[in-house]
Formats: sequence, structure tokens, C-alpha cells
Amino acid sequence: MSRPANPVTLPLAEYSPKHFLLDVDGKVATVTLNRPERKNPLTFDSYRELTDFFRACAMDDEVKTIVVSGAGGNFSSGGDVFEIIGPLVQMDTKGLTAFTRMTGDLVKAMRACPQPIVAAVDGICAGAGAIIAMASDMRLATSGAKVAFLFNKVGLSGCDMGACAILPRIIGQSRASELLYTGRFMTADEGERWGFFSRIVAPDQVLTQAQALAKQVSEGPTYANTMTKRMLAMEWAMSVEEAIEAEAVAQALCMTTEDFARAFEAFSNKRTPVFQGD
Repeated sequence: MSRPANPVTLPLAEYSPKHFLLDVDGKVATVTLNRPERKNPLTFDSYRELTDFFRACAMDDEVKTIVVSGAGGNFSSGGDVFEIIGPLVQMDTKGLTAFTRMTGDLVKAMRACPQPIVAAVDGICAGAGAIIAMASDMRLATSGAKVAFLFNKVGLSGCDMGACAILPRIIGQSRASELLYTGRFMTADEGERWGFFSRIVAPDQVLTQAQALAKQVSEGPTYANTMTKRMLAMEWAMSVEEAIEAEAVAQALCMTTEDFARAFEAFSNKRTPVFQGD
């Protein structure tokens, strides 16, 4: 479980990852899980490199939003059976705990990453792949997308990588419980109905629409969008009264930005504001 030998460098537009594809187009970075012959499974190294990437995003001022997708008509089949699950059977408790903490670090990095993340989900999205989609801020799907938190299918609990904390907040306690106890696949229609997916789009449009959504968000006020992501996470653990107070402070800080003044000036002159992120 050593770290990849190719550390993330800044700016991200110049970084060449070893275990996934990365394309930076203006303010939008697209991550593509790229082992299509195996439905894009994760390995020890790809877990680490993805975690390092999302941590590095916090230090890149040019990238404003991130899209995550999979190559070859599938999102991700989760942890590689032979490269991850096989070795886990041979580990002791110390090694296993190091592994489970390492996988959880990926979700922590995604949630701490200031840029909003859009998942473009097609085909199989299972296990850790489902977790990556869950940990994203927004999710689009094709009609053929199938999502499964199938940990109990391999003799494990559903409480993996934050699933018991995050999934109920997205789709509700009962629906999340059903998926985590049974490990069954959630269809795209169910996912849209339950609020897991924002919308269903054609297979040849899911990535472009996810990128279009990411571009739309990237053109908004950067500091304010970062604050929105942070407050959406922090307010899970707050009372309504605490949340209202926290939002008052957060909004007051946003009012000190140049983008806020820029927006007022634009609206006053009946123009569309062009935010610059300061």
C-alpha cells in the first residue's frame, strides 16, 4: 500500500497521473477511471493517487470544479478482486485497519476538496465506485447506470467509507438501509426518484452534460461556492439554530468579496456578472 511514485504536482493542468486519466479544460478538471477491460476497478495505488489528487486540488487556484467518470461504458466496479480483495484475506488486523483507513481517506479528501465534484455515472457503479459517486456533490446518470453498495455480498458490513453517514442523508434512512443490507443494485430510475441522481441523460451525453454542469458552476463566485460546499458538510452536525448562525457568518464573509461587489455593479447596469474568484 505504498504511495504512487508519481506525486501530484501543481498546476494540475501539468500533472500526468499513472492510475487514471486527467484532462483540464479551463476551470474544469475531468478525472476518468481508465481500466475499461475490467470495468475500471480500483487498486491500492489508484486509491492513493486519487486521494493525493483531491488533496492537491485545494492548492490549485485555476481548477474550479471536477468531473469524475469511467471509461468504456462503466463507472467503476469497485475494489479489484485480485489486486485488493485477494491480498486482504492474508492481512492481519493492523494491516486491514490501515487499508480501511486509507480507503476512507479518499472520501475525506473528496469532501474536503473545495471544488464541487460532479459524477458522470454510466453502467456499473459498485462497491468503492458507488462510494466515489456518493461522495461527489452532484451525480448525473444514464438509464443503464446501476449502483450497488455490495459490501455485504463479500461478507462485510455496509458501513464502509462513510456509507452509513452519507447515503441516508441523500436518499433517506430506509432506502439506504435496504441497499446496505441487501447489496442489491439501485436502478437509474430509482436513483433519480430517490434523489441520488440529479437527472438521467443519454449515454453519449452523460459526460458532456456533467462537464457542462461543472462549467456552469465554475463560472460562479468561487469563494461563495467553496463556502456552500463547506456549509453543506458542516451543517449535518448542527441544530437549525446553530446552522442559521453559521450561515450568517459565512454569508457576511462572502459579502466582503470582490465578486459580491462585482455582481451588484453588473446588476445595477443590467449586465450579467462575470465572476473572477476574488
